[in-house]
Amino acid sequence: MTHTAVITGASAGIGAATARHLAAEGFDVVLGARRVEQLEAVATSCGGRAIALDVTDPSSVATFVAEVGPCRVLVNNAGGAFGADPMARVSDAEVQERWQRMYDTNVLGLARLTASLLPALEESGDGHVVNVVSLAGFQAYPGGGGYVAAKHAARGITGVLRLELLGRPVRVTEVDPGMVETEFAAVAMGRADANELVYAGMTPLTADDVAEVIRFAVTRPSHVNLDRIVVQPRDQASAWHVHRER
Repeated sequence: MTHTAVITGASAGIGAATARHLAAEGFDVVLGARRVEQLEAVATSCGGRAIALDVTDPSSVATFVAEVGPCRVLVNNAGGAFGADPMARVSDAEVQERWQRMYDTNVLGLARLTASLLPALEESGDGHVVNVVSLAGFQAYPGGGGYVAAKHAARGITGVLRLELLGRPVRVTEVDPGMVETEFAAVAMGRADANELVYAGMTPLTADDVAEVIRFAVTRPSHVNLDRIVVQPRDQASAWHVHRER
């Protein structure tokens, strides 16, 4: 029997890689993201289905869920950091707007889509929610106030979900990646050369590295729940401690 896996934020990076890995594992993959053209290209590459999705928009989520149908796995990957503003600038309107965007995407979007798909996940008899969080969910770093706060909240939601689903046929896994070379840094910093700066002198994870961890988690026997997986490059010991070759 073929099972369906839903992956959000699947137009690039970890989401796209996860779609490919789960498709290779035999899942029917449903990909959601706002950038539809890129999303369709990823779906074509892995035989999946692309459906436009903005997790911050309740009507978009409702339309998406109606099109998904039966579902066994949900990978909440949509999110992101927008800016790296110091706390001293939180009173600025543009900073507050970025913080709100991070909260809407990383927290409310995750909660909204999960709640909407829970009936289908439970109905599958072996549902699994995977929340891609971050080291920022339990470690702070300068300039990360908005993102750190949002990921702490996402991690809190994951813990609550695990408790609320105890005794029901739905597993919950939190994946906390460290430094992964995707478009994340470029979006956060707002500059095209961000990766050259952020990953200078060290070897970061790839999107495939994280996708392989997710694949492993969702293919364990149904009685096995990997509650939390922290995955970092060898060159990284914490959100703020990174070894770099000079």
